[in-house]
Amino acid sequence: MNVYALDSNILSFYLRGNTTVAENMEKAINEGDSIIIPPLVYYEVKRGLALIQATRQIKKFDALCELFSVGELGEYLLDESIDIYVQERKAGRNTEDADIFIAAFCIHNDYILVTDNIRHFDKIIDLRLTNWAASA
Repeated sequence: MNVYALDSNILSFYLRGNTTVAENMEKAINEGDSIIIPPLVYYEVKRGLALIQATRQIKKFDALCELFSVGELGEYLLDESIDIYVQERKAGRNTEDADIFIAAFCIHNDYILVTDNIRHFDKIIDLRLTNWAASA
């Protein structure tokens, strides 16, 4: 069984009615896999929707969060993020902090990150990636 962690862009596709992303979510569930929303992704998506007062989208997102669990923040996330930050900086990359936290959450929990921004994450060691919006 796999556990898939959804990145903000995948959730944005879903909230806009993207059928490819929705079909991939359904396929994962039907295959017995789990889906989780990383805590920082929850923050990114909900803050953006709140800013533009997208009430309908917020309700849709809240319903999705009831269906899939939202991950929890913990001290481990900070320590894992520091390790990734150091690796990325030593490799000459300026990876965004949000991406580092999301990657740390996935690596620590052995989750597969579902993102349309593969290039933001593909150099991070031990991070497993997939893209459910590839034909979106």
